[in-house]
Amino acid sequence: VATVAFPGTLLSTPSHYAVFLHGDTPLTAKLLKATLVDPVSAAVIETKPRPWYATALLLSQPLHFGDYGGLPLKILWALLDLVTLVVLWSGLVLWWRKHRHAAAVPANVAHAATTARGGA
Repeated sequence: VATVAFPGTLLSTPSHYAVFLHGDTPLTAKLLKATLVDPVSAAVIETKPRPWYATALLLSQPLHFGDYGGLPLKILWALLDLVTLVVLWSGLVLWWRKHRHAAAVPANVAHAATTARGGA
């Protein structure tokens, strides 16, 4: 049992307990299962399957916080972060050079046009 929500709270109904269970394996320990329990007879009223997106979210949470894989996975994420930063930086440098070059070309063209007409 992970959590028990009493009747009338946000996680339960006004007349039932909501019991949240988790598994005993490393994979199922992250997956919560909600069950409604009758407070008088302690009978399980309803257990619905979790939506696929909730399962994906619960399984990805340890990846986000670095709980799976230990140090090797953290090193891999750090390397992937560095690759992302290099791609971002190179894109910014190319964009900056393009805009600097584009701003310089019209000035050179205007100067060439005035000198061709005999201007200063």
